[in-house]
Amino acid sequence: MSVNIVTTEDLKRFRETLLSDIRELLEKKGKLSLDKWIRSSELMEKLDISPGTLQNLRTNGTIPYSKLEGILYYDQEQIDAIIKERSINLKNNDHEDSHV
Repeated sequence: MSVNIVTTEDLKRFRETLLSDIRELLEKKGKLSLDKWIRSSELMEKLDISPGTLQNLRTNGTIPYSKLEGILYYDQEQIDAIIKERSINLKNNDHEDSHV
């Protein structure tokens, strides 16, 4: 059985390497987060809606957006959350309708 001795210097090097790796991952995550923004044309295609419908959704506050230099951007994660939040469980609705 071999014995490995870990020195204080070894621990310091490990710490620096670990911190460096964590910083690198956080920087990559920051860059990747920009990819979550989509333009109006992409959103209309994904939702299969017209420009007028998208305008209505923005106007009535249903869909949040950001505007940068005249271009509208939508956070894909927020859009997904809104769709999920407003989803209708057809099974429950059928059950409710039968009692009316």
